[in-house]
Amino acid sequence: MARLIAVPLLASLFIAAMLLVLDRMRRLFDFVATEGGPVSVVWRMLANLLPEYLGLGIPIGLMLGILLAFRKLAISSELDIFRAVGLSYTRLLKVPFIYAVALAIPNLLIVGYLQPHTKYAYERLVFELRSGALGASIKVGEFTNFPGGEFTIRIEKSEDEGRKLSGIFVRVQDQKGQSLAATAARGQFLATDDPDTIILRLSDGVLVHDAPTFKQPRILSFSSHDLPIDLPKMEAFRRRGGEGEEASLPELFRKGMSDKTAPIDRAAAWANFNYRIVEVAMMFLLPLAAVAFAIPPKRSTSALGVFLSIVFIVTYHKINQYAQSVGALGRIDPFLALWGPFVLAAALIGWMYYQTAYVPGGQPIGGIERWFSRGMKALMSLVKRLNGGQLREAEESSS
Repeated sequence: MARLIAVPLLASLFIAAMLLVLDRMRRLFDFVATEGGPVSVVWRMLANLLPEYLGLGIPIGLMLGILLAFRKLAISSELDIFRAVGLSYTRLLKVPFIYAVALAIPNLLIVGYLQPHTKYAYERLVFELRSGALGASIKVGEFTNFPGGEFTIRIEKSEDEGRKLSGIFVRVQDQKGQSLAATAARGQFLATDDPDTIILRLSDGVLVHDAPTFKQPRILSFSSHDLPIDLPKMEAFRRRGGEGEEASLPELFRKGMSDKTAPIDRAAAWANFNYRIVEVAMMFLLPLAAVAFAIPPKRSTSALGVFLSIVFIVTYHKINQYAQSVGALGRIDPFLALWGPFVLAAALIGWMYYQTAYVPGGQPIGGIERWFSRGMKALMSLVKRLNGGQLREAEESSS
């Protein structure tokens, strides 16, 4: 049983995580390219998003792993043999519950402690990208203004990963009104001992120096000229939040229990706290739900239960997200908003498992299976009629 669960569990977890990552990867590449940041930032941002995806991917993997294992036993009639020799569903669920406990503990650590810090790190990367603190690249063929508007540069061509620049225009202006404009055939940026200053070394160009005290600008041709550039001071990123997604479970608990916290902030803290707890608590009910969804009606190999199981767990996740939002606004008590859907889902799962394990011939999704089968037959009949009509029209037109 452990081996039957392990393979689909790991495969489902990997596929679910990769699908969520690939969905975000394209948008992150577009965002980083728009902001002019290095490509390596995308991988750092995806690494910080992975714990968030695992928070949903682990329950989906657990559900599908147990479901596919029991479905294989049911279709091959091995499940009937186990029950005939006295092994009930409750005894067969011993290994699935071991998996549930083994995965619930790391999932609690992920959503309760790791996820807040990776969420904060992700937001910090976004801030640094937008502010240019990550060394955002200068876009070729466009005028780029450094923060503060005192330094403007345009580069026509960049080679060797930005080490060789050509077709350069630079303009620097200070607060006293002095300005320095230069064009150069080639150039490169050089580091200095001062981390707040870099050198732009220009070659084969013309420099124009102007100031309010000059009657006319001074023009100078040069073969090599070093232009020191003071890097703008970047605004410091905010501190990690103490009541939202960036707070750990102990921080949320302390925030919710503190009398100094405003009522709306206390509601937000409790809503987030209960949301994370119910998401982990549901994992202990997933083995029961997986068995109910896994076993198809007799003489049927329909995979409708697999589809319904994914719909069930994703729908429950979305309901919890909505309940958290409502509870954070203070419209409903956060405890009732989050644990109410959990109790209803637990009652539904308990009824489904009871019908499967203790009612002779019980099949909780049997009605849905029958309606689905009828719908598929009607659809296939309609397709055949349409194809037959098109064939007759083709024959008539050819004759």
